[in-house]
This record gives sequence, structure tokens and C-alpha cells, in this order.
Amino acid sequence: MRTLMATCAAAALALAAGSGAASAADFTMPQALSYPFVNELAAAAKADRIAWVRNVKGVRNVWVAEGPAYAPRQVSQFTEDDGQELTQLTFSPDGKLLVFVRGGDHDENWPAKGDLQPNPNSSPTEPKITLWAADPTGAKPAQKLVEGDAPAISPKGVLAYVKDGQVWTAALDGKDGHRLFFDRGKDGALAWSPDGSRLAFVSNREDHAFIGVYADNDHPIAWMAPSTGADGAPVWSPDGQHIAFTRQPGDGGAPQPLLKNSPHPWSIWTADLATGQGRALWRSDKTLRASYPDVAGEANLHWAAEGQLTFLSLQDNWPHLYAVPAAGGAARLLTPGAFMVEHVALSQDGKALVYSANTGSAKDDDDRRHLFRVSVAGGAPTALTSGEGLEWRPVATSAGAAFISAGPRQAPAVEVVDDKGSGRRLLDSQAAPADFAGPAFVVPRQVSFTAPDGLTIHGQLFEAPGGAAKKPGVIFVHGGPPRQMMLGWSYMDYYSNAYAVNQYLAAHGFVVLSVNYRLGIGYGYDFQHPEGWGPTGAAEYQDVVAGARFLQARGEVDPAKIGIWGGSYGGYLTGLALARNSDLFKAGVDLHGVHDWSRDVAEELGPPLGRYEQGDRAEAIALAFKSSPDADVDHWTSPVLLIQGDDDRNVRFNQTIDLARRLDARGAPYEELVLPDEIHGFLRYADWLKADQATAEFLARKLGAGG
Repeated sequence: MRTLMATCAAAALALAAGSGAASAADFTMPQALSYPFVNELAAAAKADRIAWVRNVKGVRNVWVAEGPAYAPRQVSQFTEDDGQELTQLTFSPDGKLLVFVRGGDHDENWPAKGDLQPNPNSSPTEPKITLWAADPTGAKPAQKLVEGDAPAISPKGVLAYVKDGQVWTAALDGKDGHRLFFDRGKDGALAWSPDGSRLAFVSNREDHAFIGVYADNDHPIAWMAPSTGADGAPVWSPDGQHIAFTRQPGDGGAPQPLLKNSPHPWSIWTADLATGQGRALWRSDKTLRASYPDVAGEANLHWAAEGQLTFLSLQDNWPHLYAVPAAGGAARLLTPGAFMVEHVALSQDGKALVYSANTGSAKDDDDRRHLFRVSVAGGAPTALTSGEGLEWRPVATSAGAAFISAGPRQAPAVEVVDDKGSGRRLLDSQAAPADFAGPAFVVPRQVSFTAPDGLTIHGQLFEAPGGAAKKPGVIFVHGGPPRQMMLGWSYMDYYSNAYAVNQYLAAHGFVVLSVNYRLGIGYGYDFQHPEGWGPTGAAEYQDVVAGARFLQARGEVDPAKIGIWGGSYGGYLTGLALARNSDLFKAGVDLHGVHDWSRDVAEELGPPLGRYEQGDRAEAIALAFKSSPDADVDHWTSPVLLIQGDDDRNVRFNQTIDLARRLDARGAPYEELVLPDEIHGFLRYADWLKADQATAEFLARKLGAGG
């Protein structure tokens, strides 16, 4: 085993030696990664004021703008790449107050032992997850308030938040922080009533969940239609007299088949605040497609104007918006077509929905995102954006929407548009740093190829002109797996990083194919939920092999030099490729991948206890191992670079330890880069730079950089 420390010094030499003379596209990795990333776009409910987080080389800050001018200004003053997230930007309804969360890992699958917060820069001072107040006018610096998470500000200016699984409150200067009330459950999803007099919340009781409403300490908590189900996503009626929520089955019931997909039905309920009595307003069919949405913001439940509730369902194979009268009646499809609705915002007057979707008038829009507006009353949607760029995460303004846009070469930035699709403009002060390499990026092309079982698979091909007659090829496989790589920047920071790396590889002599294998989003429910996936058979691996064969068949690619890289689920597929097909994949970079599914499956299933037959449980665990890279490690001959942070809360660090020990035992070539105290999606720019440079250097050294 060769450690990465022994190879870093040779990185620049190895790349330069294989890439020939420098060109306009021959940029450095720091230049590729100097893009600004914008996320967490939020808007005030009753004012034309928006806020977002802008991350430049790991330095995160909150920005604010208000209409009609929308001149951006920075309202926080952070200066270090310290790996502390800024999330959950929360305005008061009138836009005069802004609170945000600093710290934490809001994408974790499980908390760290002792509920420790991420400390990726190894600070000797323990980080805490904290609430901060920012002055939207920028007149005074941002101020730390209290330890806490998940803020909600009432119309009366009362701050509620979650701490240690309970609801707390504090003054907006951080004083007098105290628990607002006691509840036996683990609380979340805070929602103030329209008049600010009551607070709805979800009380998670592990195998079931209730919707509770707190008024004051003189009245007991009111429970809305409590049942054995798992209730969530509470939303208030405009008059504050009713609450709508989703209901899923509680944990239990007859044994389900372990090796087949099973339906997960759900329903939408309304409850009367005065009595707590409720009724089912809408119920899904008991089919696979009608199961509770597991992507696109889940149910996206909104109480719209004119007594309508809107929600997301995949019952026709695509994530679409529906409306149903709160008084009862049939649900109406609002967004028909073979495309995916993803990010959704309710207009300020409650009469329309603005959403992103992978459809439009341009060729290959199924691998992009554009914005549309549809009336809750029905009618044809109106396109607000179009073209070869991408637009996502809209928030409502009085005149239309603000959103985040990007393109193949343009990094994410904030724009506004009116409700007719006119007046679109990029906000000032959103330009990328001068050293950003984006203008030299190639424009990726959509390609498709056929898997052995006949399924059509999409991908994006990154290829720079010129260079050697035969270039090495690289497959990129995303994580998730419910993700979609697109013809430009991603709305997720993890995959914006991957996009920049793929651009770097293309500029330095590789032909890169990003494979949207089955299990991903954007191509319908059936594509996303195949039988025999992952631990039940790894059916998606055939799509990865098909992508490699597609690359091999291209005249500009050296068929003997195919590599692969990916993270998380993409790390799993990278490991599988090297374990099963070292004859095809000659090198790989595996970031925090799963290498033995049987560990996770056995932990998730637990003891039989009547829920599963012992034989079914044993069969499932055995198949999970057979579907893992560890099962074929004896055939692993290609070199691999293993990368992981040891505070990973999504894939256990012992998955990488286990694979390293198995590769050691058989003398297979591997190198490793371990990032102490980093999480799954690296929080520091410095750590992404280290991992990305290591990835590019390793592939160049093992495959030979192109000319």
C-alpha cells in the first residue's frame, strides 16, 4: 500500500508530462474550484426580500436583496474556510428579521456519538450548532444568538427553535433562551399559525408520529387526529382554523418481502383546530408508483388559495403537482407530461405554484432544469425560463420569482423573473472570481447508450478538442443514488464539485462520461425503483459497464485505458467495477463507498422478531454480500485510491477500513487519503481541493494523461 503523501509532490509533473503544451483550457485545479456556489435561497412570505448563502473557496456568507432593485449586500462577516455550514435562512413574514443556522451536518444519516457537531478543521474548541441573527439592512454585523437548530419566526416576532429534540424559544438578541414546552417525542417541523398565537410541530415517537399544537403553558398540547400512523409536514389553513398534514403507516404490520419493492401508501389529512378531529382528504393508491414521494422535497404539501391543497405524487410514473379541494373532492393533475417536477414554491397570493422541471423547448432539456408557473385553479403552465442554461430552487416574490441559475460555464448565481417570464436578470455582485476557469470549460454533450437488458441510459460526455489521437476514458458515477447529473452545474454542492473535476479531467487529456444509471431521478419512478438494485442484486452495475463499453467504442478513446471514479453510492459502484472487472476498469478512485452491504442490511433488519422469516432474512443478508465489492475482491487487480473522512455520518468509516484490510490480505494495489474529522460531503474547500487533486493525479499516473 502506497500512501498518498508519497505521491502528492509528483502531481503537477505527472499531469504536465502527459498533457503536452499548455492551452487556454489547461487550467489548474484551484482555478476549476474557485467557483462561487449559491444555495439556501429563501424569501419573506409578505415582503420582497430574499436571502441566500454564497460560498467562495469555503468561506460562506449570507447575502440579502430586496425588490424592486434587488441590489445584493453581504450581511454576515465570516472570513475562514472553517467547514461550518450556513443553512435554514428564515425570515419573519414581514422580512424585517432574518435568522440562520451555523454548523452541523444537515445531510447526515445518523448523528455522531454524543451528538458532536462536525469539526473538519480540527479546532481545539468544540463547535456547536448555533442560531445567528442577521440584519437584513446590513446596518449591523450578524450576531450569534443561542445554541439551536430549525428556527421559525412568528408573525409576532417570536423565535422558536429545536434543541436536543425539544422546542425552545429565545429573544431575538439571544437572551432568555429556554424550553418552550415539554414533549415526550423528538420534535421538529415547526410551523406558526397565521396570527402567531399557536405553534404546530411534529412529535416523532420512533414507530409513529403526531401533529401537536402548542398555545401557551396554561393549556395542554392539542393533538391533531392522533393515530398509529406517522404524521408529518403540517401546514396551516389561511384562517388558522385547520391544519393539513401527511400520514404514512406506522412501523409494523405483516412481514414484507425483503427482495422485492413494496408499495408505501400515504394520505393527506385535515384536522379542526378547535376539536382536534380529522378526516382523510386524499388517499394514494396502493401501488408502487403511488408510494410516498422519496425525492423532490417529498410531498411538497401547500395550503393554497381558494381552499385548495397542493401536493406532489408520482402516481403516473412522474413527480407531478396535484390540487385537491380542502372541502373534499377529486385531485386534479396540474403538470401533465413525461418530466419531473422538483423544487416547488407557492406564490405570495397562494394562487399559483412556481416549480423547476426537466422539460422545456430546447433539445436535451430532460438533462436540465427550467422554471414554470401554473395556476392552482388549473390551466396550461407558463414557462418562466428556457434555453441551454439551468434554473432551480425558485422562491416567490410579489412580481414573480427569484431563483438560482447556472450554465455549462456559468457558476450558480441568483436571478429574478416576473410571473410572465419577462424581465429576467442576474443580480449584481454575483460574478465569479477573476481566476475562475469556467470560461474555458467544455460544454458537455448528452449521450445515450443501451444496457444489456435493453434499458436506455443517459449520460454527459466531457471532451476537449485536440490532444492525443487516443485519450484515456473515465467513467464518473454519482452517489445518492436518487440524483441526476445534468448538462451544467448541479444544484447540490457535492456534485458541483464533481462537475468541476470532470471539467478539469477533460481539459487535461481525458474523455469523461458521467453515467446516469438506473436508481437516479429525472427519468420516472420505474427507472428510479428497479428490481434487483444495490444490495438485492446490483442491477444498476450493468449500466456502468455499458457506459465503459460506450467509451471504448469511441475512436478518440484508448479502449485499454478506462478508469472510474465516484463518491458514496458512486464509490460503491467504483469498488464493484474494480472488483468484478479489473480487465475493463484499469484504475479507480473510490470516495467513501459502501463495500459490504451485508453489514448495513443486517443492522437495518435487526433480529427477526416475527417481522421477517429467518430464512428470508438470511437470504437477504447473503445476497447483500454477494452484491458488494468485498464478495469479488479476489478478482481485484487494478489500482485504487480510497478517500474518506473519518467523521462520515452517511457511510461508516469501517467500510473503507474493511476494504483496505481485504486488499492488504491479497496484495492488491491501493493508496489512501484519510481526512481526519471530515464528514461525508466535505465541508472545507481545502479538503475538497486535496481530494480532487489526489483524484486527478492518481488517474493521470495510472492511466496516462492525454495529449
